[in-house]
Amino acid sequence: MNILITGGSSGLGRAIAEKLALEADDNIYISYRSNALMASELEAQYRNITAFHCDFAEAESVDAFLENMELLDIDVLVNNAHAKYVQQHFHKITPERFVEDFILNVLPALRITQKAIAGFRKKKFGKIINIISSAVVNKPPVGMSLYAAQKSYMLSMSKSWATEGIRFNITSNCVSPAFMKTGLTGDYDHRTVEQLQEQHPLGRLLDIEEVADTVAYLSKASQQINGTHIVMNAGTDLL
Repeated sequence: MNILITGGSSGLGRAIAEKLALEADDNIYISYRSNALMASELEAQYRNITAFHCDFAEAESVDAFLENMELLDIDVLVNNAHAKYVQQHFHKITPERFVEDFILNVLPALRITQKAIAGFRKKKFGKIINIISSAVVNKPPVGMSLYAAQKSYMLSMSKSWATEGIRFNITSNCVSPAFMKTGLTGDYDHRTVEQLQEQHPLGRLLDIEEVADTVAYLSKASQQINGTHIVMNAGTDLL
């Protein structure tokens, strides 16, 4: 299979890429924004990984990436990239910020998914796997209204993709991890991280490899599995 992982050079994306690359017959394509060195390291380590530059902050970069996608003939799309994440209380967010962050974090994912679906419909097969967040379940953490809203938007879109795509043998499923230690959460106060670990039902935080295992399962799962939302937070919230 040909699998595309957006934001696949570091953090969770890298863990997913390395997990899927263990299947030597699969071709793993990753996009990266600024971690060219880490992307090159992955290409050197795994013969079946190929990296492409795609900066969500630049429309021209996304346009070029979409042109490359036509040549990749992908079977699976993993929507993982999130270009920017800042904690801020809702009442302090400017109207311009709402628009800017949507254009930066959501619109490129929508365009990439549209391009993927166009190819999936032609071949009558495809899988979309969306990395969401447990922040969309029950009570969003304080200061994460913008991030949770963007992820909720993608969750809702996934339901539409699952509904509209299944008659073309296209599935769309979501994985929502709880807090993990990644570059995206590197600015969290260590006391907050310690508190999250102490309050966790298992006494430990979710590991990125555990999420990668779940994505790997969905990438090979039956097309009967469609429209699902797997929340990985040890049952803190029961759906």
